[in-house]
Amino acid sequence: MTAKEFNRPVRVLVAKVGLDGHDRGARIIATSLRDAGMEVIYTGLRQTAEMVVNTALQEDVDAIGISILSGAHMTVFPKIIDLMKQKQMDDVLLTGGGIIPEDDVAQLKKLGVGALFPPGTNTHDIVKYITAWVHQHRNF
Repeated sequence: MTAKEFNRPVRVLVAKVGLDGHDRGARIIATSLRDAGMEVIYTGLRQTAEMVVNTALQEDVDAIGISILSGAHMTVFPKIIDLMKQKQMDDVLLTGGGIIPEDDVAQLKKLGVGALFPPGTNTHDIVKYITAWVHQHRNF
């Protein structure tokens, strides 16, 4: 099933959390998701975990994608997961990408983070993953 086959577009929030100012990858992902028929909300740079979760709740997104290159992934992702649990957003995917060591990826997945994509990942793989996850976990 493609993003265009749902009753409405898949809604994805793409965000950069913290002081990391490199957003080229996030913009490329946002554009690729949009081109695949998804509705993308791009929050821009220097977001807090609270800002991301509140925006995701207000926009009724199906997925949150965090782009992180700062090395703060072991702080950012657990904080977002905790906030999502507090707001009962159990049916929203938290995914992302950037520079994240494999050992940390395994720990983050145990906390409930979805797939994490390293630099160079084919954008079609990201689109397929999000679309499949949303189809399986959300009521469309």
